[in-house]
Amino acid sequence: MVSQIDKHRAFVELHRRPGAFVIPNPWDAGSARILAALGFEALATTSAGFAFSAGRIDAATAISREALLDNARAIVEATDLPVSADLQNGFGAAPESCAETIRLAVEAGLVGGSIEDATEDAADPIFELELAAERVAAAVEAARGLPFVLTARAENYLHGRPDLDDTIRRLQAFEKAGADVLYAPGLRDLDAIRTVCSAVSRPVNVVMGLTGARFTVADLAEAGVKRISVGGSFARAALGALARAGREVLEEGTFTYADEAMSGQEAAAYMRDEPA
Repeated sequence: MVSQIDKHRAFVELHRRPGAFVIPNPWDAGSARILAALGFEALATTSAGFAFSAGRIDAATAISREALLDNARAIVEATDLPVSADLQNGFGAAPESCAETIRLAVEAGLVGGSIEDATEDAADPIFELELAAERVAAAVEAARGLPFVLTARAENYLHGRPDLDDTIRRLQAFEKAGADVLYAPGLRDLDAIRTVCSAVSRPVNVVMGLTGARFTVADLAEAGVKRISVGGSFARAALGALARAGREVLEEGTFTYADEAMSGQEAAAYMRDEPA
């Protein structure tokens, strides 16, 4: 069994070595085992993937902190890889809520996690900058001395606010507050990604698998990206395959979807591969 300290050490090293690395997002223990067996070096949970698997929407109001961390714990226990978590907006507006979420994440065995600056209020979707930075600072303080890599997210582009200057101001404020990794999901082109990477000195995460973005790992590494996640897109790919199979059976009366399905033997082999 690999200790949490050793997982944290390995995770930190991934952010220090040259080039970019991909951190895929399993949504349960089984998908975590498959991704680990394929050779990925770290994993990150997906609140969207977990929410869809539970028949919910991806929102802190729809998925409780306890449920999200129980899902994360199952993923942590499924492999020996470092696991970071999508902790949504820290489950509360107050900085103290973010701090408590970080403490509980460490207790769940996680070695990293992200806090968003999104309010989940459609009328006012992004926290005011000063409060957003205070929330990150509280999370940083809660993680101090613990085996935890804190990622701070600027959510403008996911909430109809494609303001690159404000996004950079936010990421710079989060860096000043002590965040280890910076993340602005939804950046639309390599020039914007390159600008963000050059404006901060901490590692930058980008998400792929969103509609329209078709950059390669090499493209992103050249732009200065350190970490590449896939968010809920692997989970959505699995759901897409399920929906296509269901439509084929209902509409065509055929079962050719099985030709591309993973065999039962291969699936069982992944699930029997116990962590060391």
